[in-house]
Amino acid sequence: MVKINLKSGSLMVLFIAGFIGYIIYNAWSKENKSYENISVDQLEKLMDQKDFTLINVHIPYQGEIDNTDLLIPFNAIKQYKNLLPKNKDAKIVVYCMGDQMSYVAAEQLIKMGYIRVFNLQGGMLAWQNQGRRLVHRQSLSRGAF
Repeated sequence: MVKINLKSGSLMVLFIAGFIGYIIYNAWSKENKSYENISVDQLEKLMDQKDFTLINVHIPYQGEIDNTDLLIPFNAIKQYKNLLPKNKDAKIVVYCMGDQMSYVAAEQLIKMGYIRVFNLQGGMLAWQNQGRRLVHRQSLSRGAF
């Protein structure tokens, strides 16, 4: 009888230790696999080097920040994966009008394996509120909405 209880107790300890390890690992890995919010000033500094892909994910189209590379609807990131950088280590900056749609897009990019994803906090509204202008395309092409 004692041996059975000892075995059951050992199994329970191993189960609990494994479960706690699983929770800690998942919390750590989710924490380390996230996007970073950047300010308008930070984006402007990044634009000096322009070593990243800038994506407007706002729908419907209401303009964009100059030098935007892609126009992809926030809810269709996966469908346009062929337009995204092949290198999962490539820098990607997403934005929308505010930042609700770009949060969704940034999370999707992280789930797709991209590890250097940035979200323009406040989006185009913050951009304009700080005296910067938006541009408007005359016609929209592939990868646009």
